[in-house]
Amino acid sequence: MLFVVAVVPLAPTEAVLIGYGVLASAGELPLVWVIVVAAVGCTLADLVNFGLGRGLGERALRRFSRGTGSRAVLAWTAGQLATRGESILVAIRFVPGGGIVGAVLAGSLRWPRRRFVPVAVVGATLWSAYAALLGYVGGQVVSDPVLAVAISSGVALVISVPAGMAVRAAQRRVVEAPAAPVAA
Repeated sequence: MLFVVAVVPLAPTEAVLIGYGVLASAGELPLVWVIVVAAVGCTLADLVNFGLGRGLGERALRRFSRGTGSRAVLAWTAGQLATRGESILVAIRFVPGGGIVGAVLAGSLRWPRRRFVPVAVVGATLWSAYAALLGYVGGQVVSDPVLAVAISSGVALVISVPAGMAVRAAQRRVVEAPAAPVAA
């Protein structure tokens, strides 16, 4: 089940993975295999999304870049991916929906597959370890599995929501930058 949830885009992978981490803390499953199965599933999903980005790339980019603000965000993102893409793609995985967006965008921007695959593997593995370990630690701290999942999910929200807000704030600054007056 974990593999299927990890492969399907927009499935509640983080919540399921936290739950499997709690099961691992109770000795029901080996933690390493929970992480490996999730990482393989997430990597496969990234490769599918990357392929979709390649296939739909030009049309999606044209449609997305119709407005001035969208063009500014796209140009900034393309520049970030060109200069420090690996770290951006790994970090964006920790933002809700970021793994999907990063993979589709990397495909749309024609990143070489040989450059994307190792980044997808590293990002999926780090993120899978993070989510599984949240559940594992929650299960070690609290004996009730339902409460352990709830607490671990709350910690995940406390981490991911500010990260998402920071990304949105950066996007707003990019959109607002062209409108700022130029000093003489």
